[in-house]
Amino acid sequence: METLVLDPSYVPVARVHWQRAVTLLFMGKVEIVEEYEDKDIKSVTFSIKMPSIVRFLRAMKGKRRAIKFSRENVFMRDGGACQYCGRRLTRPEATYDHVVPRAQGGLTTWDNVVICCVPCNQSKGNRTPAQAGMRLRSTPTRPKKLPDHLRVTVSWRKGDPASWKEWLTSYGYWNAELER
Repeated sequence: METLVLDPSYVPVARVHWQRAVTLLFMGKVEIVEEYEDKDIKSVTFSIKMPSIVRFLRAMKGKRRAIKFSRENVFMRDGGACQYCGRRLTRPEATYDHVVPRAQGGLTTWDNVVICCVPCNQSKGNRTPAQAGMRLRSTPTRPKKLPDHLRVTVSWRKGDPASWKEWLTSYGYWNAELER
């Protein structure tokens, strides 16, 4: 059984196994928001309902880790916009382009990969921007910091507890981009 984890402001951040949720509870790091009505956890000295949803009491502080080189982080660094034409892109529309193509010795690194739209990627082909007559809107570099927001990928699936649906669909409703 899984437990839905919320941050201190009630935003869904993860799913964890119920044992991990109970460990966090006994460490004083979370509070129980909702319980499974039909599931009990029993020991010799106590009995509690299995937590369905827990919430961190304080924001988690951690070491600043190096920013991982990933598609998601390249997308965030480039602001979700094509680096050739400037068009705003959704993740499914986005492609990743090697500024100096790998066929010409380009590496898959922070300073050689940018996000771009399919038409620009196809137009550029296996050439450098100069060879293709295109111009980059910004020079790709390794970011020191990414935007201070979290893209939540926790979603409700068939078979999940009904109590989760309200939290997950409500978060999606309030945080989805509005059409102009």
